[in-house]
Amino acid sequence: MTIRCCAALAVALAASVPAGAQEAGSYRDFQLGSSVTAVSMLTDTRRSDVTVVHERPALMQELRWMPSSFGPASRSRGEGIELVVFGFYENQLYRLAIDYDRATTKGMTDRDMVDAISSSYGPPSSSNIASDGTDRRGAEAVASRIVARWNGPGYAVAVTRWSYGGAWRLVVESTALAALAHTGDARAIALDVQEGPQQEAERARRDQQNRDDADAAARTANKAVFQP
Repeated sequence: MTIRCCAALAVALAASVPAGAQEAGSYRDFQLGSSVTAVSMLTDTRRSDVTVVHERPALMQELRWMPSSFGPASRSRGEGIELVVFGFYENQLYRLAIDYDRATTKGMTDRDMVDAISSSYGPPSSSNIASDGTDRRGAEAVASRIVARWNGPGYAVAVTRWSYGGAWRLVVESTALAALAHTGDARAIALDVQEGPQQEAERARRDQQNRDDADAAARTANKAVFQP
C-alpha cells in the first residue's frame, strides 16, 4: 500500500509540475509572482474570495482554495489536495501552502514523501529523515516538524509533517517576495499597535456621531407629527 501511494504521488507531482520548475519557481500550474487575477482564473475562484490581510505598509492578500468545492477542471488541477492557501504581496504570489488530502498520503513515510517531491525539485538541500528511511513520528512528541527543504534560484520549498492525523503540508515560497512579506507583516502589526488607540477613538467618535444623527432625524420626524 505504501509503495503504491508513493508511486501515485510521485507521478502526480511529476506530471503537474512543469519541466524546469526548479528554475521557474512553480508548483503544478501556479507560478510564483503571478497576479491575484491569474491565480483566481486557474482556481475558478472570484476576486471577492480574496481577503485582505494588511493594507499598509504594503497590500497583502490571501486566497484559500479547496479544489473539491469547485468544478471538474479545478478538481483535476488540485488532485490529491485538500487545501491551498495562496499568499500575495503587492499583487504578486509569494507563497503557496498546500495541505494534501490525508486519504491520498495515508501510510506514507518521510522517505516516501521526500522521494516523491524530489522527482520534481531534485534532491533536498536538507532533511530530517531517519537513517534507515523509516517514519520518525513516534520518536517526536511535537505538533509538526519540517521533514525536508529544497532551495533553488529564487525559491524555497519545505515539507512538514503534522503529528495530528499524519497530515502533510508543502510550502513553496519566492525567497525575495517572502522576505518582503515577512517584513511587511511585522511592520503592519507594529502599526496596528501604534495606531490602535487612535483608531479606537475614531471608531467611538463615528459611532457617537451615527447615534447623534439618528436621534436628530428621529426628533425632526417626530416633532412634525407629534400630538400631545
